Amino acid sequence: MLWFDGAISNDPRTGFDLRDRGLLLGDGLFETLVVTNGRAFMLDAHLDRLLAGAAALNIPVDRESLRRPVDDLAAALPDGGIIRLTLTRGVGPRGLRPPIDQQPTIFAAASAPWSPTPAAAEVRLVTTRIRRNPSSPTSRYKTLAYLDNVLALQDALDRGADDALLLAAGGQVACTSAGNIFIIEGERLLTPSLDNGVLPGITRALVLNVLALELGLIPQEVNLSKDSLFQADAVFLTNSVALVAHATELDGKPLSRSGRKTVEHIRANLLALMN
Repeated sequence: MLWFDGAISNDPRTGFDLRDRGLLLGDGLFETLVVTNGRAFMLDAHLDRLLAGAAALNIPVDRESLRRPVDDLAAALPDGGIIRLTLTRGVGPRGLRPPIDQQPTIFAAASAPWSPTPAAAEVRLVTTRIRRNPSSPTSRYKTLAYLDNVLALQDALDRGADDALLLAAGGQVACTSAGNIFIIEGERLLTPSLDNGVLPGITRALVLNVLALELGLIPQEVNLSKDSLFQADAVFLTNSVALVAHATELDGKPLSRSGRKTVEHIRANLLALMN
C-alpha cells in the first residue's frame, strides 16, 4: 500500500519523476514506524528526527505534510503494520547543486502485518571493515544514503553471520547495520555515544530515558571498545521494527548470556509501552 500525492493506492507503479534527487543522488531522508492499535508508535519522536534532518540538509518541509501520510496509512492498517515515510529534495537540474526553488517529494509505503522479534531470537555479529564517519551527516541523520549499511550487512551475511558490527573511524564501537547496540555491566546500561557516528535511534532513546530507569539500571553514553562487548553481562541490539534482540556471538566468539533476563525485561516493558 502506497501514499503519494495525497492518495492511497495499492499499485506500486504510482507515478514518480525519474529526475528526483532522492533516486539519483540519495538526497533525502526516511523514517520507519511500527503501527499498533491504529497508530504509529512514537510518531512525534520520528517526526522530530526527520525534521531535524531536513533542517540540517536544508530541505523545506512542515510537520503536517509529514504527519498526514503516516496518519492516513495507519488508519488503513487496523491489524498493524510497518510504514516507511520518505522525504526527498525533489526534482532538480543535472549535477549536484540543489535547485533554487525546491519542491520536496513526500511518499510513504505500508506493509502488514508486523510482529516483534521473538524473545528467544539471537543475533550473531561479525565486525565489518566498513567504518562510521562521525563527521558525516549520513551517520547523524537517517538519510537515503544507506549504501554503507547495505554493504556491511551483505559482508556479514557472506561470512555466515546475521548482522554487522560497525566501528567508528577511531575503532570505538558504533552500531550495527540497522540498529543501536547496548551492553549490560552489572547495574550499568551502556551504549556508544553519538560522537562515534551513531544514529540517535528512537528505541535507543526509549531504552536510555525510560526503560533503564524502570528496571533500576544506570544508563550511560560512553566510548565502548570491542573488548568491552566480550566482558559484558549481555549485549543487545535495538531498532524501531525488530525492537530488541540479544547478541550472542561476535566474530565467532561467544558473548555472555548471564544478563539475558534483563534484556528480556527491557523487551517486555517496551512491548507494554506499545500496547
